[in-house]
Amino acid sequence: MSYRDLSFAAEPVSRMFPRLSAEEAWERYRLPDEQVEFFEENGYLSNVKLLQEAQLQQLRDELTAIADPEHPGNELFYEFHSNESGDSDAVLFHSLGHWRLTPGFHDVLWNPRFVVAASQLLGNKAVRFWHDQLFCKPAHHGGVVAWHQDYSYWTRTGPIQHLTCWTGLDDATEANGCLQYIPGSHRWKLLNKTALAGDMEGLYAHLDPAQQRAFDNKVAIEMKAGYGTFHHPLLVHGSYANRSDHSRRAFVLNVFADGTRSNVNEQLLEGVPAIAEGEKMEGQFFPLLYTPPSGVGQG
Repeated sequence: MSYRDLSFAAEPVSRMFPRLSAEEAWERYRLPDEQVEFFEENGYLSNVKLLQEAQLQQLRDELTAIADPEHPGNELFYEFHSNESGDSDAVLFHSLGHWRLTPGFHDVLWNPRFVVAASQLLGNKAVRFWHDQLFCKPAHHGGVVAWHQDYSYWTRTGPIQHLTCWTGLDDATEANGCLQYIPGSHRWKLLNKTALAGDMEGLYAHLDPAQQRAFDNKVAIEMKAGYGTFHHPLLVHGSYANRSDHSRRAFVLNVFADGTRSNVNEQLLEGVPAIAEGEKMEGQFFPLLYTPPSGVGQG
């Protein structure tokens, strides 16, 4: 018996989040102008409340179930790495595609708190789903996520009008390997792609002296569970090892503005039918999540 693939549902499948019109969601959850301005200047915006405690607990429970390689829906993942580093002393669970497996991780794509903020940070444009990720670092022996730019992994789509949202399922601290940003690095050119679970400082050798000095101003993004941080696709970011007594579990939602196109003729994600080069990213695997109300100007 095959496992139900929730990618066939281009709308929420549960009552985990309130069903609001585009206007109601915009009115209730719109970010203040100063937060949008901060994002544009620095390339990130942190400590945005996205989840209530009951929603958090549902996602934690779902994560526990689907992290088992024997889960019956495992074949629906685009990628599944129980430990991407390969080092038992530096464990990094990393997966893509869990939105297809469970109601919570499916419906969180349509969370009105998330989609309204995403639309604003994309210049008040309609938001379309790209893909999701899970990053989990166990207590005591959690691995790193090396410094990188997200778009260096996404050049198969364009133009650059993407956005990442990282949300903690645990409190994130410097001790347990929270996300870290290089403010203003979203204005740098596209850099070489690094191995995510490899050398934390692997990107450093590809930087000029001014860029290297910018690392002196890195910012640790400490947040309570249920809060999210948004960042630009060119912003340099990473996270250090977890040697603390507390796990650090998080999910990531990657989106782009509606109208983004494929840049290749090959598969964009494992198991997903190819979209011809130049064709719009849409369909079953790239659903439209939110269209802002009419009359809202685009940046």
